[in-house]
Formats: sequence, C-alpha cells, structure tokens
Amino acid sequence: MAYFRRYLHINTYISIYVEVFFVDLIKKNIHMDRIRTEAVSQITLEDDMNIPENKPDVDSLNLEKGSVVVEEVRPATDSVTVRGNLSFAILYHTAEEGSSLVLLEGRLPFDERINVQGVTANDVVDVTGDVEDLTVGLINSRKLSIQCLVTFHAQVDEIYDEEAPIGIAGTEAVEYRKLPMTLAQIAISKNDIFRIKEEVTLPGSYPNLFQILWNTVSLGDVEFKVTEEKLTLQGDVHLFVLYEGEGEDHPIRSFETTLPFSGVLECHGCREGMFPDIRYTVGSQELAIRPDLDGEERTIGMELALDIAIKIYEEEEVELLTDLYGVAKEVGTVSHSADLRRLLSKVTGKTKVTDHMRIGNGDAAILQLLHSEGRVALDHQEVVENGILLQGSLAVKVMYITGNDEAPYAGAQALIPYQYLLDVPNIAPGDLGNIQGDVEQLQVSMLDGEEMDVKAVISFSTTVFQNVPVELISQVTVSELDTEKLGSLPGMVIYMVKEGDNLWNIGKKYYVPVDNLREVNGLTNDELKTGQKLLIVKGS
Repeated sequence: MAYFRRYLHINTYISIYVEVFFVDLIKKNIHMDRIRTEAVSQITLEDDMNIPENKPDVDSLNLEKGSVVVEEVRPATDSVTVRGNLSFAILYHTAEEGSSLVLLEGRLPFDERINVQGVTANDVVDVTGDVEDLTVGLINSRKLSIQCLVTFHAQVDEIYDEEAPIGIAGTEAVEYRKLPMTLAQIAISKNDIFRIKEEVTLPGSYPNLFQILWNTVSLGDVEFKVTEEKLTLQGDVHLFVLYEGEGEDHPIRSFETTLPFSGVLECHGCREGMFPDIRYTVGSQELAIRPDLDGEERTIGMELALDIAIKIYEEEEVELLTDLYGVAKEVGTVSHSADLRRLLSKVTGKTKVTDHMRIGNGDAAILQLLHSEGRVALDHQEVVENGILLQGSLAVKVMYITGNDEAPYAGAQALIPYQYLLDVPNIAPGDLGNIQGDVEQLQVSMLDGEEMDVKAVISFSTTVFQNVPVELISQVTVSELDTEKLGSLPGMVIYMVKEGDNLWNIGKKYYVPVDNLREVNGLTNDELKTGQKLLIVKGS
C-alpha cells in the first residue's frame, strides 16, 4: 500500500485469519487537532497627536514602542471583525526646565474586518496582532505624527476524532492484516494565564525612584514540564528601567537586572510521559514604585501576565486494520482518506547573527551604551531536505548616552537579516511544526562614536509531527462469491511469483488465507523471490 511507504522501515504488517459469520469493524477514536482555517492581514494605523497640556514641549524624539491589544473578536460568515487599540509609549527630550526626558503614552483605536474563508458566526477565532513598524514624527513642539503597520493573524483551531479500524467482529471467514503504528494524539488543548509578581530593590548606590521614564521587560530560558495533573514552568525575566531620581536636579539613572521565576499551572489530565507544545506571549504588564522596609521609594514592583496556549500530546501504540478479504464470501471495504500523525522530533537550534549599526547623520555621537534589546521576526519558513529553512530578521534597539548636554539620551534601531537551516532529519513537506524564535544572547559594543558592533545568538525550537496519510476502512460489505468467478479458480495450482507479488496479494486473489500459503509451502517468513513457485490449494 503506497500510502504507508514512509513507515514500512519501522512497522511490519500483521496478517490474521479468523472464522466469522458476519463482519463488523471495531473502531478506535484517534483524537486529532488541526488549523481549520487561518488568514493574515495588515493594516496601517495613523494619526496626529497633540501633546497634553500637562506635558512640556517636544524638542527631539528619543524612543518609541507599541503593542497591540485585542479587546473583542466578532466572527461572521467568512470574516472576523477585530476591535482594540495600539498602545504606544514615546520618550522625548524637552528644552524646558526640569526633567530633560519625558514619557508620553497613548492609544490608537482600531475596528477592522479581516476576511477569513470558512469562518462562521459560531466559531472561536484566535486573533493576535504584531507591530511590524512604528514611526513617530515631529510635526512641531506640540504635535506628533504616529504611523504603525500592524499584522493580524486570525486562526480557527479544531479538535476532531478520526475513527480508526483496529479489528473486526463477526463469524465470517475473513483474512485481515494490521499495521502497528505509534500515533500522537491531542490530550489537552486550552489557554491559560500565568502571573509573575516580583519586587526588586535598588542597590544602595542608586538614588531613590521619583518616576519611571522607560522600561523593557522580556523573558528568557522559559521551560515547561508535564507532571501529574500539573504543568510546571520556569525561566528568567529581564528588566531594564530608566528612571528619574529624587532630588532637586532629578538625576536620570538606568537599572538592569534578571529575575528567575517558577510556578505551577493546574492541568487536569496531565501525566508524565506526555509531551507539550506550548506557546507564550507577555500580555499585560505593570511596574510600580513602592516603598522599601525603611519607607523610601526604592523598590520596583512588577506584575506580568503570560498568555499561554497549551497543547499536550500523548503517544499511543495502535494496530491499524489496513485491508481484509473473504475466503468463503466476497468481502469488500469502503475507505476514506485521512491524515494521522506521529511525533517526528522535538528540535532546537541556534545561529549567530553579527552586524554593525550606525547612528543617523546629524545625531549626537555615542558616549556610552545604556541598554540593548532584540526581537526575532520569522518572515519565511520552508521544508527542505532534512530540515526547515528559516529566514527573517533580528530587530535590535539600542539606548545610549550622547555627548550633547541638551539631548543626553538617544536611541537607534536596525533590522539584521538572518537565514538558518534548522536540522530535522527525515522531515517531509506537510510535517512542519510551529517555530518559536528567541534571542538567547545579545551583545552590543561601541566601535566609535557613530558605529556599534552587534553580536547575537538566536535560538529556535519546535515540535515536528510527521504527517501520516492513510486510507481508513470505514465500512465492510459481505456478499456471496460470484459463482462464475469461483468456478474459474482452480482447486490446486502452481503459481509463479511475479515482481511485486507478496503473500497477501496472492492469498487475496485466490481466496486463501496467508497462513495456509505458508504452511503448504513450508515458508518460515513472508519473503518471496521473483520466479519462485508456490503451491496454492483451495480450502486447505
């Protein structure tokens, strides 16, 4: 059977003969999941923003960041309406007396319709939005222009059962064979939230906190493990804060630290031996200035919510009924095409990315680097021989101190392309898994006042499932043998083995059980050679 050709090296057919009067299939539900439909859409959000009255004039722009907040998803026939906002933060310099840096926050609302073929009003549609490019321009000291390219990904997941035949029941003389297979079934599929609450106190050499001007929060080395009825996780939170200190001159300081975290999520149905395929994103986050034990404003309270998409699978050995035929009667089958799957491998890989970054012409020279961060964008993935070809870019942002007293802080950013082959032996088209890309290491160093050297290590991980296309028997029919056909078959014959023959096909042609062919011909295995002679005795 051609549709099992990729698995014959690890599986062996089992042929069985039984005496039954009627024939019925014994079936097992194989729990599967798939993406029923999905779509990608891009929109541009743009608006002009007036500086609030309680904020000073803008002299020059420093840094900006944004995130997409999806508040409502309304599915309809072949479309989804998404409502939410782009939440943004802008750090700028002011020439007015007081603080030289000012934080400005705001939102741009959106209400967009995305075409998604196959969606119905009753579907649960998961929609995520990513900021591809955020550009802030200075119109005048009291007005900014904001433009952002947002990519939406809408997806409908579906869990379903495939009825796989694993045996027969009845009282008709039937020969059937099975193929042992190891299949991966979905055991748990759900979304959950894990909350991280931490407090960090500034070292003694740092001034007290007056207000936080800028922060970045990222995760690293996140690991999940399946245990009995629970899912454990651990990792690191990387925190960078630029803040205004207490005092008449309001000194500006930066603070950076790494905080380990760990925890447990309740996961009914989990047990050891299952394997997870989990994706996570940082959802809501909040930083607050809190007093320390002495009552001084020296502690930063951090609360993060991780949005976690949990899928947990288990492997099961199944003997799949692949074919059958009658000995005394005509036994036929009705089949349908299906895709089962097995775990191919859980793989990880790393690649190095290096490049140089230059500040813009006219920008103040770099005096000291303060902070750098990176984000992996995966633009294209393709299954090739023994691997997955990944192409994309590393978005790097750098904050630094300049030699300009009027604008002492500045930021630079760059997109560094990468191409990497993630090694996955024996992968084939259709076997692609979800790729998770993370920045494992990022080092930015000064070359001179205008140029920086960037060195990074990007890690990729995925769980790859091997697609198993099969023809599943869904129905068995039993009828009387055609007397004319039966009369044309000899009671005894010497058969000359042809190329491509096997005991199963020969037995099926002459309505003889495979065991009888082995016994009559003294065969110890099922191997046949072209030109070999077989004695076939009907009813032996």
